Amino acid sequence: MPDEARNTKRTAEYVSLRERLLVWAQRGWRPAGTLIAVGLALLLTWHVINGKHGLTVWQQKRAEDRELQRDIKDLEQQNAQMRQQIQDLQSDPEAIERKAREDLHYARPGEVIYTLPAPPPGQAQPAGTGK
Repeated sequence: MPDEARNTKRTAEYVSLRERLLVWAQRGWRPAGTLIAVGLALLLTWHVINGKHGLTVWQQKRAEDRELQRDIKDLEQQNAQMRQQIQDLQSDPEAIERKAREDLHYARPGEVIYTLPAPPPGQAQPAGTGK
């Protein structure tokens, strides 16, 4: 019988150890699960904000898009002005004469052209003398 008593005692220790581990696992599971869930949520939040396609990159791309749209609009206006200027130069003799007088300093017979020296760099031109 002493062997049975020892086996019963070991079984009681084993059961009590097993029960203790079970209780410990049950008590520790909820906080550990909560920590894991919070950690994963924080990781996901960081990835959404700073990831390869996150909010930070998206905002930079939006700003770049707005700037490029402004550049496109400015270039379209510039193209329209140049098309109008080309059309005027192809069909309007007065526009051709005006351009020749401004750019090439042409004059009609009997006219005298006075050319003023250019202002020093950094100094504003007087009103009415700029192109």
